[in-house]
Amino acid sequence: MKFCSACGQAVTQRIPEGDSRPRYVCDHCHTIHYQNPNIVAGVLPTWGSKVLLCRRAIEPRRGFWTLPAGFMENGETLEQAAGRETMEEACARLGPMNLYQLFDLPHINQVHVFFRAELADLEIAVGIESLEVRLFEQHEIPWSELAFRTVTRTLECYYRDRIEQHYPIGNEYLPPMNLSSPIT
Repeated sequence: MKFCSACGQAVTQRIPEGDSRPRYVCDHCHTIHYQNPNIVAGVLPTWGSKVLLCRRAIEPRRGFWTLPAGFMENGETLEQAAGRETMEEACARLGPMNLYQLFDLPHINQVHVFFRAELADLEIAVGIESLEVRLFEQHEIPWSELAFRTVTRTLECYYRDRIEQHYPIGNEYLPPMNLSSPIT
């Protein structure tokens, strides 16, 4: 950050009085610019024993499969963001959503949150950010073609939890991967 979004003057990075972290501060209007993690909200949509996945039409990881998810917008709840992303990517309507998995990704300043939900019906279609949408049985999941580790972990937890029909809320820290591994 070089300039203040409040007044346009140059900012400096320093620890403001009463704080413990470096922040961008405008010495002209004294605005402190806080930078906080982005929240990615998504859904693990199911229809019976099948899971809905979307093949990405955008970067990063264009052409790879993912659960419907994306960045939360201002003015939305987590549930609204997850539902909106599901509609945008798969034109899919959902039944009630249940919080399921949370992932802390401090190395990229993100938190990923996934809900579980049954599809309201089978009226699904390719959305603007998808090349393809499809329902998969467990043995059909294209594991090596999944876009993000959080999607892989959510599916792994789901198939583990489905055996007992008990879906506890999970919270995992995912450290950075080495460069030869799939993207977070």
